[in-house]
Amino acid sequence: MVATQIDMFQDFADFIAALSPEKLLTYYAPPKLQTRVEQLVDRKKNGNLTAEESFELEKYFVFEHLVRLAKTRALSLVSKNPVK
Repeated sequence: MVATQIDMFQDFADFIAALSPEKLLTYYAPPKLQTRVEQLVDRKKNGNLTAEESFELEKYFVFEHLVRLAKTRALSLVSKNPVK
């Protein structure tokens, strides 16, 4: 028997997108968060990233992945049901 792997990120992204697709499509990370991620990426490129910072950066990448999945789903929902 082959177990089916469930993509928890896709499932949650679908859920989020269905709540308010139009509103979700307007979401962007706040400038403070963008700045922090840029700092961490620069530190990683220079080899100066601590283990704690590496974990923090990984969390941001997971969050970004989830937001992208949700926005993709929201765009699909909006295009199927355009607002009049």
